[in-house]
Amino acid sequence: MHTSNTVNYLAALRSKPVISVHIVCLGNICRSPIANAVLLGLTKDLTAPKVLVDSSGTGSWHVGQAAALNSQLAWQVAGYEYNHLAKQFSFEHFTNHDLILAMDLNNRSEILKLAKSSSDKEKVFMFTSFDPTKSHIDPDGKDGFKLSVPDPYGGPLSEFESVLKVIEAAASGFVAWVRS
Repeated sequence: MHTSNTVNYLAALRSKPVISVHIVCLGNICRSPIANAVLLGLTKDLTAPKVLVDSSGTGSWHVGQAAALNSQLAWQVAGYEYNHLAKQFSFEHFTNHDLILAMDLNNRSEILKLAKSSSDKEKVFMFTSFDPTKSHIDPDGKDGFKLSVPDPYGGPLSEFESVLKVIEAAASGFVAWVRS
């Protein structure tokens, strides 16, 4: 997951009093809201550093809408509390956040297209890169697709619950990284 530049960037982040994380999927109604709910829940008691979490989508179709019902059900049944309204990712998110975490390679590509500098680009990671079982995968390598969180849009609750498990593994890895 990490080159020497990203290792240095991530190490510097852990020394900040606050880390602002922004999670991005396609429409901001399925995967990123689940990840937002989970990461908020798992980091709520962290104080050094404190973790702020927000999310958006690369597409504009759902701006202003609540999360998909099955997303809400998945995180609520798992015990997470969160209220969500969809937003669209924009260049300003690079300025306002320390980490931009993409849910899949297509969204990562769209995010990187908006980056205007190398410092913008160094903030962009795959969300699942924090899962210790996937941290060795290079998003630009032949196995990069393994870092993508499947999009459950339009699927049954069971698909959203599967996505929740993938997200919980990555979010737990994120918390372990913050505490390391």
